Order: sequence, then structure tokens, then C-alpha cells
Amino acid sequence: MTDGTVRKHFVFSGLVQGVGFRWRARRAAEAFGATGWVRNDLGGTVTMELQGTEEQIESVLAAIERGSYIRIESVDARRIPTEENERGFFFADERW
Repeated sequence: MTDGTVRKHFVFSGLVQGVGFRWRARRAAEAFGATGWVRNDLGGTVTMELQGTEEQIESVLAAIERGSYIRIESVDARRIPTEENERGFFFADERW
């Protein structure tokens, strides 16, 4: 994509499960016009892919970090290829 759209894969560690992380991520992605998905992982981490402009992605991350009970201790982030026809933001189990 040449319109400034990027896609990033994140793995969040810390107090990220059972604290509304996925719901906050979904609301923030919808509010800022980003697409992607989020899921809880077995090891207590949360994995998320976000697609949008750098500004949209940064806005979503900032909104997640403002969560009352969320405590992100570390984030592994990397850029990955975009998905051209993706629409919306989903919990991973809704997508497949």
C-alpha cells in the first residue's frame, strides 16, 4: 500500500489479561480508524496486529495504555506486510 498504511504485530506482557485490554484495544482501533485483531495467549501475553497510519497506531496504543488496570511491562513490536482487504478490528476468535 502506498497511502502511508502500515501493519504492526505486537506482543504485550505484564498485567494485560483479565483487565479489559482487548475491549479497550477494539474501542480504540474503531475510534481511530485502524483495523486488525487482538487475542489472549496461553502464556499470559496479548498478541495484536494493527493496521493504519503510524499516527492511528500510536493513538490506539496510547488509548490502551490509559486503561485503569492495564500494566504493560514490555512490548515486542515489528512491522509486517499489510492486508489489503481487511475491514474492522476483531477479537481473533471472531475473525476465523
